Amino acid sequence: MRKHLSRRLAALSLGAVVVVTVAVSPAYGTNSATPVPPAGLTGLEPTGADMPTVGGNLGNQHYSALTKINKRNLDKMGPAWRTHVSGVAPASDDVGQQTTPIVVGGIIYLDTPSGGVIAVHGKTGESVWKWEPTAYGTADTRRGVSAGDNKIFTMAADDRVVALDQATGAEVWAVQPTGPQGEFLGNFDRVATVYHNGVVYAHAANGDRAAVVGLDASDGSYLWHFFGGPDRGTVYTDVNGNSVDAGGTWGPIAPDGTDCPLVGGSTPWIHGAVDPELNMYYMTFGNARSCNSSQDGSQRPGDNLFSSTMVAVDATSGAYKWHYQSIRHDVWDMDNVHPPTLANVKFNGAVRKVLFYGSKSGHQFVLDRTNGKPVLPVTEKPMITDSRQNHAETQPFPETRLLPDCLVWEKLDPNNIPGDPWRAVPNYNGYQPDAEGNLVFNPDSYVAADKPFLTYPEGYPSDHRQGCMYDPQWDQPILSTTSQNGGADWSNNAYSHKTNLVYYSYGTNPVAHWNGAAANGQRAMGQYQTGGILAYDASTGAVRWQNHLGTDMSHGQGPLTTASDLLFVGQIDGRLLAMDSSSGDVLWDFQTGSGIASAPVTYEVDGEQYVAVFAAGSTNPYGASVTQGDSLWAFKLGGKYTTESGSQEGPETAPLSIRRPVSGNPVEGATVENTVLLARSSRTDDTAASRDSVSQSAMQPTRMRVPVGTTVTFKNPGAETFPNFPNVKEHCATQFFEGEFNAKLQPGETYQHTFDRAGEYYFNDCTDPRPTGMIEVYLQPQDTPGAATFVPSTLNLGARSGIFTDVDGKVGAYFKLPVGHRYESGAVVRTPLSPTPVEAAKVTDFRNHVFVQFNKDDLDNNVPEGKVPLTLVLNVLHKGVQKQITSTVTVRVIK
Repeated sequence: MRKHLSRRLAALSLGAVVVVTVAVSPAYGTNSATPVPPAGLTGLEPTGADMPTVGGNLGNQHYSALTKINKRNLDKMGPAWRTHVSGVAPASDDVGQQTTPIVVGGIIYLDTPSGGVIAVHGKTGESVWKWEPTAYGTADTRRGVSAGDNKIFTMAADDRVVALDQATGAEVWAVQPTGPQGEFLGNFDRVATVYHNGVVYAHAANGDRAAVVGLDASDGSYLWHFFGGPDRGTVYTDVNGNSVDAGGTWGPIAPDGTDCPLVGGSTPWIHGAVDPELNMYYMTFGNARSCNSSQDGSQRPGDNLFSSTMVAVDATSGAYKWHYQSIRHDVWDMDNVHPPTLANVKFNGAVRKVLFYGSKSGHQFVLDRTNGKPVLPVTEKPMITDSRQNHAETQPFPETRLLPDCLVWEKLDPNNIPGDPWRAVPNYNGYQPDAEGNLVFNPDSYVAADKPFLTYPEGYPSDHRQGCMYDPQWDQPILSTTSQNGGADWSNNAYSHKTNLVYYSYGTNPVAHWNGAAANGQRAMGQYQTGGILAYDASTGAVRWQNHLGTDMSHGQGPLTTASDLLFVGQIDGRLLAMDSSSGDVLWDFQTGSGIASAPVTYEVDGEQYVAVFAAGSTNPYGASVTQGDSLWAFKLGGKYTTESGSQEGPETAPLSIRRPVSGNPVEGATVENTVLLARSSRTDDTAASRDSVSQSAMQPTRMRVPVGTTVTFKNPGAETFPNFPNVKEHCATQFFEGEFNAKLQPGETYQHTFDRAGEYYFNDCTDPRPTGMIEVYLQPQDTPGAATFVPSTLNLGARSGIFTDVDGKVGAYFKLPVGHRYESGAVVRTPLSPTPVEAAKVTDFRNHVFVQFNKDDLDNNVPEGKVPLTLVLNVLHKGVQKQITSTVTVRVIK
């Protein structure tokens, strides 16, 4: 309550007058001891035996000079140990965390799933100490700790920054930072701390107003702070001689006294970078969120500094140096809040001190880090504007793009699945299917309401919005790329001194914006949420290679690269990959058993190189489908650690909800007469507010389950269903992306469709695309005892060398089909250790029986040793009807 009152009083007093202040508050406190950086802590040099920051070095390069693990011996790398950090006393059952470990003196330090901190020996995996506060709570989501002055710096509940003794984990100090006049500086949580030369840099990730603060590492005392939402009247003059009243870029103070930059201006929700030679600290600030909403810019005309902006300050005093705004007047939550990456790179024959900046937008600005000026060309691109939004007429675009600017409106067709990664969901932006399934713009669709307010730049190639970056919106949903959850979001870059490539992991997740959209935009339900990694030339910006691996990699799945031309990166499906950093080819992969939402690290102990990764799971963007965990894994050449199953790998994680799910719980179709009501969020509510609903849940039910062969009725309910307030508009059930049906129904009309194959069938409404439903069509398994046989009945899944990469060969099984049945698809085996079935490597159909082969290395980590039940599953056709048959066999497994 005290913080709340001080925050509101500060906002009211500043809103009443124009305050003129110096650019940065004066420093308080002094360093009482000589700073002691960790061994190996460098600005832009490659790391060696240790990786003492969450970015590897202070420039966030995630690049190691270690070469003992290389492409020639990579197949000999296996797990050396695995530590369940939550199991270490004081133990808990917490899972899930986004932290990237650091390594100092061969000891690994990281946040635990419960929000504490643990120190683990890098050679053995044994815990050295574990800190869990007792006098106050922990901060739950965390992204890393820092080290310096023989301390480990972290965050805890109630906006605390905490220093721990590096050797023992004992608390040295804990502070709740405020400004010199008691100003509220924001909610300190989530963001990794950074240490340099006696200063701890802490970022307030949330709050009405949020700052980066510099603290004295010796005692936590306040040194300086810098707000993303600046005070009105504060004039900032950069190193180039340019001056700006940053607070004035938010328009005038509102009649009720509200000053937009002070009530949700922008927040610095990822850690920064340090250049020790220039003595600068580089930090990124997020999108503008204030005055109605993040997607409503009507009350904050202007560029809205320092939102969506890179800011450089003096690393010691916090004095402003320069800024570069990547998006003016952001109403899309497309901020480029990404750990800045620093490098010295050759351009046109001369080495320049540069900074790579950009994430969600799918492009990167290459800036001179001495002055903030672009090193690679940037074009001021004219934009479509909406007169209600106060849009900037142009936005800066690097001339070389990393990801597409616009969505792809692909034909609805069962042979076009899943299609282009940037394909758009139909009916958005007025793109509706014609009789052949082609998505064609309809000017008379819902988007016509915006036409009087839109202005197109001269020479614009279209007369409508095509789903391109920064397309404007107001009250109607407009789908565009990338999204508030797309591009690279908060995953880090890596920069290789050897290849001169920057490695950029990304996600594809188009989003629809409108003023009332929650979570800064609605990711279109039913779309595929995928991603991958690409590499671009640091000197030209040109993409050298791209590997679209298939899962979102924008939420902590940051890469690590080494001088041996390897690239290590984790995925949310639990796999740790080793790739060729020059080509993007996957050379090695390991299943950890839980999702990875952090970057790997590499280090050396007693002459051996290790690679470690924290596999704890997360939620973005796949929600509860992500397998959570608490495992810290370490790998080395000749690593012989085995799990409880006798395999080195963990079991396959649960299936991810790759397609954006609809809202609501599943409903058995028989309970609602296999009928879907269009444009209603309730089956019984007969009120004016319920008719012709545009809610995302306005398909009732939103998720229906029916067995194969069921006929489903789609109904636009009229007066016969809701006598008081029937629907009065036409509504559609447009099925995508297969294009099975596109029923257009007037009030009272119905359409029936029989589903003859298993699958998930998404559909939305042409009148307004937000209401989305899904019919889950399932097969009821029919057990056929004794039909399956494994040959041989003893499965030898052992590795000759003891390393999982040597598990090779195939396992065969026969399935005798019932009379009149023919194999169709979907041959898998269900195993005891994983909810994800193992897919067949090869299927041979002999009419009355099927021979199925499975890769031994696919089975190994999903079955224990001893007697194991395995269930074969096949989809078959019987008299033209799809069915599913199963048969369980008990085999003996040896490893």
